[in-house]
Amino acid sequence: MATKPGILTEWPWKPLGSFKFVILTPWVVHSTYSLIMKGERERDYGYFLIFPFLLLRMLHNQIWISISRYQTAKGKNKIVDKGLEFEQVDRERNWDDQILFNGTLFYIGYMTIPQAYKLPLWRTNGVVMTILLHAGPVEFLYYWFHRALHHHYLYSRYHSHHHSSIVTEPITSVIHPFAEHIVYFMLFAIPMLSTLFTGTASIICITGYVMFIDFMNNLGHCNFELIPKTLFSVFPPLKYLMYTPSYHSLHHTQFRTNYSLFMPIYDYVYGTMDKSSDTLYETSLKRSEESPDVVHLTHLTTPESIYHLRLGFASLASKPYTSKLYFWLMWPVTFCSLIITWIYGHTFVVEANNFEKIKWQSWVVPRYTIHYMLQWQREAINNMIERAILDAEMKGVKVFSLGLLNQGEKLNRNGELYIKRYPKLKLNLVDGSSLVVAVVLNNIPKGTTQVILRGNLSKVAYAIANTLCERDIKVATLYKDEYEKLKLRLTSKSTSNLILSTSYARKTWLVGDGWNEDEQLMAPEGTLFIPFSQFPLKKMRKDCFYHSTPAMVTPKSFTNMHSCENWLSRRVMSAWRIAGILHALEGWNVHECGDKMFNIEEIWRASLRHGFRPLAIPA
Repeated sequence: MATKPGILTEWPWKPLGSFKFVILTPWVVHSTYSLIMKGERERDYGYFLIFPFLLLRMLHNQIWISISRYQTAKGKNKIVDKGLEFEQVDRERNWDDQILFNGTLFYIGYMTIPQAYKLPLWRTNGVVMTILLHAGPVEFLYYWFHRALHHHYLYSRYHSHHHSSIVTEPITSVIHPFAEHIVYFMLFAIPMLSTLFTGTASIICITGYVMFIDFMNNLGHCNFELIPKTLFSVFPPLKYLMYTPSYHSLHHTQFRTNYSLFMPIYDYVYGTMDKSSDTLYETSLKRSEESPDVVHLTHLTTPESIYHLRLGFASLASKPYTSKLYFWLMWPVTFCSLIITWIYGHTFVVEANNFEKIKWQSWVVPRYTIHYMLQWQREAINNMIERAILDAEMKGVKVFSLGLLNQGEKLNRNGELYIKRYPKLKLNLVDGSSLVVAVVLNNIPKGTTQVILRGNLSKVAYAIANTLCERDIKVATLYKDEYEKLKLRLTSKSTSNLILSTSYARKTWLVGDGWNEDEQLMAPEGTLFIPFSQFPLKKMRKDCFYHSTPAMVTPKSFTNMHSCENWLSRRVMSAWRIAGILHALEGWNVHECGDKMFNIEEIWRASLRHGFRPLAIPA
């Protein structure tokens, strides 16, 4: 929102929310009906193709978003080295408003302009006219309109909304108040209307011009340099005819330079070209891929989780993961993503953050939770994890943490497999179990004297039971085999606090993976369920309380956080991820994998010292 919003700031369909595209329904239905019912001579394919063209534009923009986020996470050719925040993602989530606006005007234009009926596929003279009109009137008028928008009166009421994003993403290009978009469309309509009224318009000419605008807008705001220097060496005048991402990036950081639309010639003519444009361009091109200090390795969960990745839909990634009904309508895309991830056998970067003195990246194994359940997939998954560890070693990574099922007991014995294969690893492999135990212990309400422990007896479960018993808190198990296994692992002084119980009466339950969730129905009213599992519990009781999976709130100084970790809330990070960061910050030169576990009290104190905070107990 602008600092002093002027008239026509909001889009007229804002009250419709997510249902705003229904305003196109009459035209979509009518164009489809006309295509089906009319004869070949009366059919107008241009009218029918308007809506598919709008969808193509949305897909084109989404591809740019994904590529840009991937490139900036890697750091190669990155221009502005600052982070994005949730506030910017929220402000830019309605980037499709301008596509809806254009679509509405295209339909209205078709219905009211006779020359728009039954356009041919191609006309060369119309293409030439469009190029000339864009390079002349459109670029010239835009330049001066843009300079006017930077006058304090218009800037505070309109254009400041766009410039709230100093670190740009491709979709930043279309984040403007409604009034600005009206003027922009009037400018871009000059070539389209001119070709229509002169009888030189064609389907390719109009759609190609709009796609050109989208492409150049996305290019200028992608925040990584990709225009090769050879282009300007082969044809030097090109520097006056086409801008680069670094060229327009300076406009967002300096504000009073580089006003041109796509052609810098007007900045050169009127003396508003930033003197550091060439230097920034060359510096960005030379910038190499960043080498992180810490890498966290996670994986995809459900087929729909790919949309919630930071590289997926920005608005979905900025919210905790929940299944959406409309995902069923996207099954062709989901199925294609399944095939691609099946074929692609290498981890990839999805996120990069800075905190204190370290650089941190999140890598993803292109496999879903279901793959980890299949025994015949384990070798392939282990090979991918192993290659990721070796890649991190080559990059000079100090700590490599394993997230979700990448540290499975059956898969690799909590990462011990890789230590045995490569005993001379310089990086430290961390499964995060010590911090997980610490978080679970500190989630237990003060004054608790008894708890029920349920779920698979993992490394974490044994440590929780042992620590609670040593603190004189009774730990009850419901099955004899679990009781016997726990008893063998406890110290002799603490076994008296381990109880084999037949009662479900205790109001604090510590639950892990592999327990019968129907047991929730046996718990008394008001029970607090505290998971030590990787995945959240299925909530079956409205009269009970459910804690999050082990996690903590990140400090405000943790930069570039604009996506949620799976089902966790904003700025909340799982204990498995935090553990790797703490190992790097504290300089602990030890592995934490296999049966080894770091000091629980020490890592808890370190987490608090660095600003991480426990989540509130559900009220």
